[in-house]
Amino acid sequence: MERLLTTTDGSHTLFSERFGQAYHSAHGALTESRRVYLELGFEYVAGQNPPVRVLEMGFGTGLNALLTWMEAEKRGLPVQYTALEAYPIGLEDVAVLNYDQVLKSNRLRALHEAAWGEDVSLSEWFTLRKMATTLEEFCADGERGSPVEEVDVIYFDAFGPRTQPELWTAEIFTALAKRLRSGGVLTTYSSKGSVRRALKQAGFTVEKHRGPPGKLEVVRAIKR
Repeated sequence: MERLLTTTDGSHTLFSERFGQAYHSAHGALTESRRVYLELGFEYVAGQNPPVRVLEMGFGTGLNALLTWMEAEKRGLPVQYTALEAYPIGLEDVAVLNYDQVLKSNRLRALHEAAWGEDVSLSEWFTLRKMATTLEEFCADGERGSPVEEVDVIYFDAFGPRTQPELWTAEIFTALAKRLRSGGVLTTYSSKGSVRRALKQAGFTVEKHRGPPGKLEVVRAIKR
């Protein structure tokens, strides 16, 4: 099992022994996910023509997917959600997370028990496809001519640039931009100068926004 941590807002996160980093901010897992991915990402594109197509790099604990599913239900907005995860957590880790308790939900286990590699309709409004792959392989498949369905928003939630520097490059962001519709956005918690420069090199217009507690700024990158 991964090590369980309680963050400042009372929501849990896990500490990855493989990567030596927690999945979320110690200042609030729930607060961070809502600010970076829901407010700056999902809500930005939710007014476009449905369905909203989300691509998440780093399914992790499932928190971003859970919040998006709940928002889709609240809005009555169909969402097609694709999540990449090369190192899925076990159901024993899922069982100790308190997201359902905090959010008054009962959906977290369904997200983690959903089959991999196929579309799973979890409700009238939310369809999930989990892909057991690395980001590099996913991007390479696109370069090799695999069918590419454009998405509206990318949640870029990989472990940090110091931990996984190979994922925060102009080459990766360029490949992801090809999967993003014009006007679509990529949001991420990292506002490091090297990350912003790589996004700009990939053709994005980069905006800095107020971050959640413990994070001065975060990034929303728009494909023009």
